[in-house]
Amino acid sequence: MPRWSRQSRGRACPPPRGIEFAMRTPLLILLSTLALSACVLPPREAAHPMPLENDAVGLTGTAVAPASGDWWSAFADPQLDRLIRAGREQSPTLAAAEARVGDALAQAQAAHAGLLPHANLDVSTQYQRAPANYFIPPPLAGHSYSEGQGGASLGWDLDLWGRQAAAVQRAKALAGSAQWDREQGALLLTGAITQTYIELYRQHALADIAERSAAQRQNIVDITRRRVASGLDTQLELREAEGQLPRARVARAQALAAAEQAVHELTTLTGQGAQAYATIVRPTLDVAAALPVPAELPINLLARRPDVLSARLEVEAADASRRAAKAAFYPSVNLQVLAGIGAFGLHDLLQWNARGYSAGPAISLPLFDAGRLRAQYRGSEASLDAAVDGYNDAVLRAVQQTADQITRLSALERERLDQQQTLDATEAAYRLAEERYRAGLANYLTVLNAETQVLNARETMLDIITSQATARVTLLLAVGGSFDPRSDGLTAALNPDDSSRMLTQVSP
Repeated sequence: MPRWSRQSRGRACPPPRGIEFAMRTPLLILLSTLALSACVLPPREAAHPMPLENDAVGLTGTAVAPASGDWWSAFADPQLDRLIRAGREQSPTLAAAEARVGDALAQAQAAHAGLLPHANLDVSTQYQRAPANYFIPPPLAGHSYSEGQGGASLGWDLDLWGRQAAAVQRAKALAGSAQWDREQGALLLTGAITQTYIELYRQHALADIAERSAAQRQNIVDITRRRVASGLDTQLELREAEGQLPRARVARAQALAAAEQAVHELTTLTGQGAQAYATIVRPTLDVAAALPVPAELPINLLARRPDVLSARLEVEAADASRRAAKAAFYPSVNLQVLAGIGAFGLHDLLQWNARGYSAGPAISLPLFDAGRLRAQYRGSEASLDAAVDGYNDAVLRAVQQTADQITRLSALERERLDQQQTLDATEAAYRLAEERYRAGLANYLTVLNAETQVLNARETMLDIITSQATARVTLLLAVGGSFDPRSDGLTAALNPDDSSRMLTQVSP
């Protein structure tokens, strides 16, 4: 009789290994089949909106070279250069954007660490006394002893379905988006400083016009007094002439007050306080300087704007999140290796028989989660749709802003030419009216009307010239301004000469 049969008298004994395996195999197959049939399956992929193409938004012009990194130097004002340099170095807004970039880069580095093996070392020791009762068996009962443990572990997520890789791509895309947001912030700050500086120039010029108007009105007052003394005019005309003089002084005071407010704005934009007010003097910029701006919608517009590039990377991040959410439906496989030592009494801790180890894979498969994974996947798809729509909105706004400024510049140039003729005519009419009034051939009302028209014409001409300068700056901002993607190594920028790479499709 076989040996296993004789052992069956006292207890149920196991069958031979072959019979045991034969009995377990159907059970394992059944459990595996049930597990696979009951596991959470990913939902069917939905259709997503696609990024706009160049032809769809009217980008059909020729490629233009990026503006120089210091395009504001075309205004030839050293003070403006100093203010922009101070703003880029001291602005709290840019400092906060830089901090967000650092946080995003750190998160990208942490996500990348998930792809690599990780190891831990743990060592512990305890000194304790066991109670002398029936819960603790001898020889430990009622005795003190030291317990020591030490171990090392090694783990590695194999990432067979790309979940960790998708998380890394998402983190990198968000880091790149934060970098472009910083570039966009620097671009907008530079534009805001330049436009505020143009406004400072405008207010000083308005003060000059008011001062010139005050001198003209003082001259009319002097002429009127002589005419009153000669009996050609009455006190009524004299009082009317004298009443116009304070208005010019009020206009000058208002312009100087607005200039001071522009100085306050400049110090805020450049990250300075009230102590910097006195350091900003009257601008000397060449307000009519021709900045390098295109005359049509450039084909590489989308490849130069930091906000569009940022929105594009947000699409990539959302697509990576969707792929990671889809990979969460599949089993995760981790390799784990453990090795350590443990003993009662520190003198036995380094003995050979105190060692222990284990190694093997750890597999995790979601079976039932009450719809949590499906909800997360649907949320990632909605985030992807929102990111694509946000990108398309950024593209459309970029095209609109550029087209608006090109149209505005064209209209302002026509207005400037016509207004120059108006200004020349009103100044000639004022000189003629003043001479006729001096000679007694015209009354004061004629001089007052002529003086009012020339004053309005001067202010209108100044508004047109400064509006042209502001519109040129705004257009530069609309097409990327000082941003040059070909010289930036932070992310894989798009080549402005290759429009086919600007709008790639979102991967399924």
